[in-house]
Amino acid sequence: MSCSATACAKVILFGEHAVVYGRPAVALPLPGLRARAEYLPGTSPLSLDAPEIGVTSPLAALSAGHPLRETLRIVCERLGLEVRKGTLRITSGIPVASGLGSGAAVTTAIVRALASAHGIDLAPAQVSAIVFEAEAVYHGTPSGIDNSVIALERPILFIRGTPPQPLDLGAPFDLTIADSGVRSETRVAVGAVRDAWQRDTPTFERLFDEMGACASQSLRALAQGDLAQVGVLMNRNQDVLERLGVSTAGLERIAHAARHAGALGAKLTGAGMGGNIIALGEPHLAAAIRAACEAAGARWVRTTTVQP
Repeated sequence: MSCSATACAKVILFGEHAVVYGRPAVALPLPGLRARAEYLPGTSPLSLDAPEIGVTSPLAALSAGHPLRETLRIVCERLGLEVRKGTLRITSGIPVASGLGSGAAVTTAIVRALASAHGIDLAPAQVSAIVFEAEAVYHGTPSGIDNSVIALERPILFIRGTPPQPLDLGAPFDLTIADSGVRSETRVAVGAVRDAWQRDTPTFERLFDEMGACASQSLRALAQGDLAQVGVLMNRNQDVLERLGVSTAGLERIAHAARHAGALGAKLTGAGMGGNIIALGEPHLAAAIRAACEAAGARWVRTTTVQP
C-alpha cells in the first residue's frame, strides 16, 4: 500500500565538531522544517521522484555510488525488503548542505515510509541505527547526533558511544535560522578539522574541551529557562568555532548583525564553512533579528519556536 512519512530538521546548539572527539553536544529538533517521503506501489521498476535535488529517474539509472541509491540499498537491507516496483517521492523544506540535517531527515522519512508501507513497526532507536549507517554515505564518519535527534524528535544531550539523553527545557524560546547561501559539505569540514587536529593535537584538544564545557554548562540554563546564560554560552561556542577554523566571514557578519539587533546569542550550526547561523532571541525581537540577518547577506531566514 502507499504510505508517507515525515522527519524534522535539527540544529546543534552546542558542541559541533567536538562531539566527534568524545565531548558532549546539545541538539534540538526543528519540527517546523520537515522532509517527506511517500512510497507509491506500482507495476513499473522502482523510480525516484526528488525534483528539489534534481533526481527524477528510475533507481537503476542512477550511478552505483549515488547517495540516494546507496541509501535505498542500506534501508532495504536493514528492513529485509526488496522493493523492486513503484515510486518513491521525496520532498523537503530543509535547505540542503546547510547544517540542518537534511540528509538524515530525508533518510529518516524514507525509513519510516517504507517500513510503514510494509507493516514493519520500528522503535525510534531502530530508525536511528538505520539512518546512522546510511549517513556514512554522505559524511564518511558521522558523529551520530543527526540521526539521534531527528529520530527521537526531541532535545538531546549526545556523547558519542552512549545512548542520547533526552533533555527537558524550562521554557520555550525562539531561534532564528539564517542561511549564508554557501553550501556546507560536512565531509569536507570534518576532514579539515581532523587534519588540523592531527597536526596540532594539544591545541585542538583544548578547543574541544572548551566547546564541551559550553555544552555541559548549558544544561542547567536550558532546564531553568535562563535564556541570557544560554546566549552567553552560544557566543562562547562561536568564538571557539572561529578559532577552530570552520567559521567564515559571511557567517560571522550575520551572527554579529543578529546580536546587534538584540539576539542573546548567535553562532554557526553544523559543520561550518558555510551553512547557517542560529540566533536566540526574545519573541518581540524576532522581526528585527530576521531583518538584520537579511541585511547582512542571509539568503533564507526563518524563526521557529523550540518547545519544552
